[in-house]
Amino acid sequence: MTKRDSFTPTRFELTRHSGAFWRVTFDNGPLNLIDAVMNVELHRLIDEIEDDGQVAVVLFDSANHEYFLAHYEAGSDMSPLDALEPSAASPWLHWASLLIRLSKSPAVTITALRGRARGAGSEFALATDIRFASRERAVLGQFEVAVAAIPGGGPSTRLPGIVGRGRAFEILLGGEDFDGELAERYGYVNRAVPDTEFVKFVDAFAARVSRFDVRTLAEIKGFVNAASLPDDVALKAEMRAFIEAVDREPATTLIGKGLKAGWGQPGEFELNLGSQLAKVTGAR
Repeated sequence: MTKRDSFTPTRFELTRHSGAFWRVTFDNGPLNLIDAVMNVELHRLIDEIEDDGQVAVVLFDSANHEYFLAHYEAGSDMSPLDALEPSAASPWLHWASLLIRLSKSPAVTITALRGRARGAGSEFALATDIRFASRERAVLGQFEVAVAAIPGGGPSTRLPGIVGRGRAFEILLGGEDFDGELAERYGYVNRAVPDTEFVKFVDAFAARVSRFDVRTLAEIKGFVNAASLPDDVALKAEMRAFIEAVDREPATTLIGKGLKAGWGQPGEFELNLGSQLAKVTGAR
C-alpha cells in the first residue's frame, strides 16, 4: 500500500512515542473547540493509523487542563470539510462518520479526560475504546436538550450500551454536568484517577498495552466491537435528527440566547455550561 504524505496538524500535536504508541494532544485555543479543520485533521489521523498498520495504541489528551474538548464551535466555517469526500445530505455527517471510523480503527483508542468534554467533546470520548478521567478535573455532559436539540454524534445510540438505559436518559434528558467521580460510578468512564496520579497512570497503561502484539490487539478489539458497537445506520440517523432540530424553533432562538450569554467564549458561562445554558434558555 502506498502511504500518504505525512501531515502537520494545526489543532492538535501528534507525538509518535514509538511505532506502536502515538499520542494526540488537543490544543485549539482557550476552549479546545472542535471545528471543521479539526474534523478534517482527525479524519487524516485515522487515515495515517490505517495506512501505517503498526499503531497499537493512540492516546488522546489535552494541553488545556480546563478543557479536553469543550464542544463543537457553533457557527464555525464548514468549508474546510470540502477536503473530504462530499456528503450529499449535510457536512455535519462528516462528524458522525469520523466517530464511526474512530470506534472501528484498528488501534486501541484511549481518552485521558482532564478537563471539560461536553457535547461533541463527550461524543468523541464515547467513540473511543477506553476512557480514563481525572477525579477532580474531568467534567462530561450532553447539554443539547437545553437548546431543544438532539445530540448528533451518537450519544443517544452509544450510551445505553455503556451506562444502561435509565442512566442514558438521565445524562441526555437532564443536560447536567458529570464530574469524574460520578462519571466513574455510572460507567460513563472506565475509571476516575486522582489528579496527582492521573498522567502517570494513563501513560503507563497506554505504554503497557502498546507493547503487546498489534495483530492480537486488533483482533480482540474486532470481537468486542462486533458484540458492542451500535449500527452505523442508527448513528447517522441521530446526526440527521440533530441537523433537523437545530434548523427549527425553538432551537434557533435558544441557541442565539446561549451564544449571547457567553456560550463558546472563555469565562464562567463555559466553565459551568451544564447549569448556565439551561438557566439562560429557561429550563431552570
